[in-house]
Amino acid sequence: MSRRRSAVWATLVGAVCVYAVVRLLTAPTRPLRTDVLQGVLVGVGLAVVTVEVLARAKAITVNGWVTMLECGVPHNGFLTRAAATWMFPGPVNVPDEAAYWTTHVDEAGRPLGGHHTYVMHFPADGLPPKDAFWSLTMGDSRNRFVPNPIGRYSVSDRSGLASNADGSVDIYIQAIAPVGHESNWLPAPPGPFTLWLRVYLPGRAILDGRYAVPPVSEAA
Repeated sequence: MSRRRSAVWATLVGAVCVYAVVRLLTAPTRPLRTDVLQGVLVGVGLAVVTVEVLARAKAITVNGWVTMLECGVPHNGFLTRAAATWMFPGPVNVPDEAAYWTTHVDEAGRPLGGHHTYVMHFPADGLPPKDAFWSLTMGDSRNRFVPNPIGRYSVSDRSGLASNADGSVDIYIQAIAPVGHESNWLPAPPGPFTLWLRVYLPGRAILDGRYAVPPVSEAA
């Protein structure tokens, strides 16, 4: 679920909670089962809103990329774990084992879409520091793989990326193959999409919060 969509759901749930509370306080005499049902709905709704607010409070956003450094940390409280699951659906490891970032916007905050062409520029020695491997994965707006002509759904330090003359690396994110840069092409679907960056056994710069993932820039 995208952050925008989850925010909309949390807002709707919050509105329902407010309505239910007002009804509980002002409605005339009701059957007991009606009170119980409304109480359950209010409790569930408040839980959803609490998790959404906590996820936003603990999330770190740099260059449009969102991360949460406490994902998977043992004994960090069920609300934090719920917030991490809300933001990063799927398996989540402790920080020493894996770090995660996601984005659905470019560096200007505009939604990513296959009708544009993008590039991620990693300066020399600026690829994600790791002791295992990293991968940049593409998914549609619902985080599902999208079929493409070359069957490529991610690029990584193991996919044969070509470096520029100065040692930097450019990853081209677009629907049509970039001529001369096919090895660094991450095919995009025609519509909205989401990117995930995963780093396994992340380096100290990531664990210390010093590493910044480059923005997704619209190509000139």
